[in-house]
Amino acid sequence: MKVKLKNVFVIYFLVSVIGLMYALLQLGQPCDCSQHLRSASDLMHGKDKKISQLLSEVKRLQARGKGPELEGQALPIIYAITPTYARLVQKAELVRISQTFLHVKNFHWIVVEDSPVKTQLVSELLAQSGLRFTHLHTETSKEHKRKESDPNWLKPRGVEQRNLALQWLRENRELSEEGVVYFADDDNTYSLRLFDEIRSTKRVSVWPVGLVGGLRFERPLVEKGRVVGFYTAWKPNRPFPMDMAGFAIALQLLLANREARFDLLAERGYLESSLLQSLVSIEELEPRADNCTKVLVWHTRSEKPKMKQEELLQKQGLGSDPSIEV
Repeated sequence: MKVKLKNVFVIYFLVSVIGLMYALLQLGQPCDCSQHLRSASDLMHGKDKKISQLLSEVKRLQARGKGPELEGQALPIIYAITPTYARLVQKAELVRISQTFLHVKNFHWIVVEDSPVKTQLVSELLAQSGLRFTHLHTETSKEHKRKESDPNWLKPRGVEQRNLALQWLRENRELSEEGVVYFADDDNTYSLRLFDEIRSTKRVSVWPVGLVGGLRFERPLVEKGRVVGFYTAWKPNRPFPMDMAGFAIALQLLLANREARFDLLAERGYLESSLLQSLVSIEELEPRADNCTKVLVWHTRSEKPKMKQEELLQKQGLGSDPSIEV
């Protein structure tokens, strides 16, 4: 056993000496490290690129209102005025747009019912929405009220409701307060980017609207950053041939012009013009959405549900439970 241990020790000693001699011989020898240097350089470059991307993302999020300030000042409040009336799809429409509005910073929803009273449906929906809101109501006069069987174009809907909302703003807001007023009907679809675009409105900002007027879109025509005309097919000679969803107005401008309102007797298609022509000229309009080349709002009115089966069941005494709210 002693002999074997001695042999192992000798072998271990010789291997160690040989290894040490080899290491000493390598000292001072030229080494090609360029490949390793290139790998390290590529790694550093990749890290710098990633950091730059992260910084850009932070700036983008800050610009979208993730921070509490915009250009050193508090974000102006967006007041969205939504006239609404009782119908089968009313709740579905209001829930859909409220889910969009929840993502908008500094937002105040003014909902005005075409009703002699505030309905339970709308009251509960607003209370559960998580939004800052004002709930108003006024019933359209009988001579101006559209019948269920009337075509959509026969009489404008929501005129008295929008005017009531304007009155509320004038009675409850001061001229010194900054904000933007937008007429957000409940049968439209809105991109979140739209609200980023309109928040900086100085007087009246404008942009395209999709699926309207028998066209894929209508829009202001812009040259050198100024509105010079309108792309529209129906009555293009109107003072402001635009859709209700295609403009926003600075709160201070509305408060300073207390008589500006929608004309209940305006000719078909002239409702928007009846308000705008008392506030601004075409030359003063502020184009948004990349000089009015991007569509950020669409007319997506829900189809009227066919209820024939419901009516048949009701005749048989088998109608749906009236306590279930749709």
